[in-house]
Amino acid sequence: RYDFAELRRQRVAKAQEALVQSGVDGILVWKDENVRYLTALRAQLIAGKTTSLNGALLTPGEEPILLASGGEIDKARFGMSWIGEAHAVPIMEQRELVDGFVTGILTPLLRSRGLTSGKLAVDQANISFIQSLMTHLPEVELIDGDTIMQQARWIKSDLEVEVIEEACAIGDSVTQRALDETRAGRRELEVAADAMQTLFRLGGEMAHVTTPFFASGEHMSPPHRLATDKIIRNQDMCFVDIGAMWNGYFADIGRTTIVGRPSKEQKKIYTAVYEGLMAGIETMRPGNTNQDCADAIIAKIADHGLEEHLFSLFIGHGIGMGANEPPYIGETLPGTTTYEFQPNMVFAVEPLVWVPDVRGGGGVRLEDMVLITEGDPHLLSRVEYEERLLL
Repeated sequence: RYDFAELRRQRVAKAQEALVQSGVDGILVWKDENVRYLTALRAQLIAGKTTSLNGALLTPGEEPILLASGGEIDKARFGMSWIGEAHAVPIMEQRELVDGFVTGILTPLLRSRGLTSGKLAVDQANISFIQSLMTHLPEVELIDGDTIMQQARWIKSDLEVEVIEEACAIGDSVTQRALDETRAGRRELEVAADAMQTLFRLGGEMAHVTTPFFASGEHMSPPHRLATDKIIRNQDMCFVDIGAMWNGYFADIGRTTIVGRPSKEQKKIYTAVYEGLMAGIETMRPGNTNQDCADAIIAKIADHGLEEHLFSLFIGHGIGMGANEPPYIGETLPGTTTYEFQPNMVFAVEPLVWVPDVRGGGGVRLEDMVLITEGDPHLLSRVEYEERLLL
């Protein structure tokens, strides 16, 4: 159904274009999403080792060179025919092994391409690696490579959108399974386990978050953002945010439901979040900005007198091969930047309001996947909202 060979070619071409525009002589990536974007390596992930296992080197006009952990190199050499050059690398932690990689593998690669001086972009790395580069390649100027890769991934191709929509189909199913299994007397972890079973049964690779998020009752006031052994009770508001990854692309979808009959206060909170989400999505058109979207969400929630109860986090984020990626919607921390929406940007929009001391919990989040088009915004997620909670 999907032309993954063409998708790989398109991604490398976009990265090459970003490389040329940035004026650097090469880029070395270690972040999982950037390595996969360039090489299509689906690697085993080891907890806490995200930027220490696999890398890729891209230079202008050449195909990516895969730098694979010992556990991936055979698969790359015998099962990834599109990879022309691959080298085994150590886990990038122990100082001696890091030095050995820089002197024995990276330096010869750069020397053969005339890059022992010049600008080398790096997306993310351990300090030991940076220090080793500075010691053994003193004429190489290190440049921020993560921003270059973000710019390459910013606007999705039509093929990428198709794959994201398939991830959303799985994410919808995962979310629906959690909603269907939510009832009094079960534990949060049981519901999360049911949802994860659906994710793997449908071919999903992993959840949107490493710690699947299912919270009930007071665990949404304030949000705990993970599943625990708490028992779900009557009148509990329950929230699921597990999503799915499929073929390297994420879907991030969230819904809130209620066990039993909701109180008037719970319905007020849910209605405020729902109307805020709808108002924000309506602004997501070319010519408007991420700030316009945030302003619309906050204003609608303020109509219900709940703006002071918005969660202290951004309201939305870009998404693709990164589970969360720029640009952000509603970020309030220093460095906040305003961007215009452009066709084929994809966002997860997720307002959350929580009110303390509400029986059964007063926390509500609703999250949808939105594609920017030339015209109206296109909802990629399709899980129904909870009509029982609307005023």
